[in-house]
Amino acid sequence: MSAAPAQRKLAADEAAFLKEKPLSDVLAVLNGGGEESRVVGGAVRNLLLGLPLHEIDLATTATPKTIIDRVAAAGFKAVPTGIEHGTITVVAEGKPFEVTTLREDVETDGRHAVVRFGRDWKKDAERRDFTINAMSLTEDGAVHDYCGGLADIEARRVRFIGEADRRIAEDYLRVLRFFRFFAAYGEGEPDREGYLACARARPKLGALSRERIRAEILKTLAARRAADAMTAMADAGIYDAVFANAPELPALSRLVLIEQSLEIETDAVRRLAAVAVRIDEDALHLRERFRLSNEEYRRLYSMADRWWRLTPSSGEAYAKETLYRIGPEEYADRALISFAHADASLADGKWSAMLSLPSRWSAPKFPLSADDFIKRGVEKGPKLGRALASAEAAWIAADFPEDAAALQKIADGAAR
Repeated sequence: MSAAPAQRKLAADEAAFLKEKPLSDVLAVLNGGGEESRVVGGAVRNLLLGLPLHEIDLATTATPKTIIDRVAAAGFKAVPTGIEHGTITVVAEGKPFEVTTLREDVETDGRHAVVRFGRDWKKDAERRDFTINAMSLTEDGAVHDYCGGLADIEARRVRFIGEADRRIAEDYLRVLRFFRFFAAYGEGEPDREGYLACARARPKLGALSRERIRAEILKTLAARRAADAMTAMADAGIYDAVFANAPELPALSRLVLIEQSLEIETDAVRRLAAVAVRIDEDALHLRERFRLSNEEYRRLYSMADRWWRLTPSSGEAYAKETLYRIGPEEYADRALISFAHADASLADGKWSAMLSLPSRWSAPKFPLSADDFIKRGVEKGPKLGRALASAEAAWIAADFPEDAAALQKIADGAAR
């Protein structure tokens, strides 16, 4: 039997989602007959913090076979997504719920764990990473806390369960998860014990796959306190171990403030560029180090491409040419990176005008074609290509004219 946990009874409105279908149906199917199932993990944490519930995971005393049998009998779908670790994804009315049998760790090596199934809620809670992730919620609206999560929720503190070094040794990814959860949910300084344990474990990060590191870093950068987390990582020597380049912490901090000031949606890849990219070689370095997707790399490379030239002092003509050549999305990325590195007030009118250019001006399509030059006697091949490029440059320099006389003059000049 588990020791009596700390408890908190949810108010009726807080617990209302437990009565909503299909969650209520899934709980009804899994409970009874000597078995108990609860909502666990991030859903309980977010509920107590007043944040949206994105995914609802369940833990249960039932074995995977019992889960599958009960779910099938109820007409729901059971997908054995992690059956070797006791996890079955139950799909009810098109909504997935990850259901995991209570577990105890038998053996860990820092990357993988051997587990056995159990029926002890306290032992299952104690094998999790942080106190705020280890609470469970019964269908009657009672929160069960075996590890001090309720107090840490109140303090907005991210704290390892038990000995921090031991928790980290079970899975070294928890070093990065510590800073990610701090960025998302923490206040004040990081928990000192956890912070020092993460610093001690930084040599072990090389054992992690690049894909797992990438996922944690991007989630950290997308979080509310990304700049504070990256600063803490740098102070602990973890940033260097992960990125292997010098951080641009002031640029990241300014970008976060710019996003808040201008009500711009948070973008993890743009924040990655702010903190870790100054030239195109940095983008290439990160692609290899984190196994970035082609799209993520393309955006980083575009932001690295002479961002320092896109400033109010370069003039609106240059800004328009940049917008014309790379499009509004990449223009916005590059302009924000340039502003993040600038020594200017967030309310600077010239920067505001430059950032707002895509909303004030739509780049037209180049109105001349190869036929316009072939008719003027330009041969196909390299000469035709040079004529088109020359005409486009002249058209841009003339501020994108659309009237026929100006276009004829440009075409005649380029043809000559």
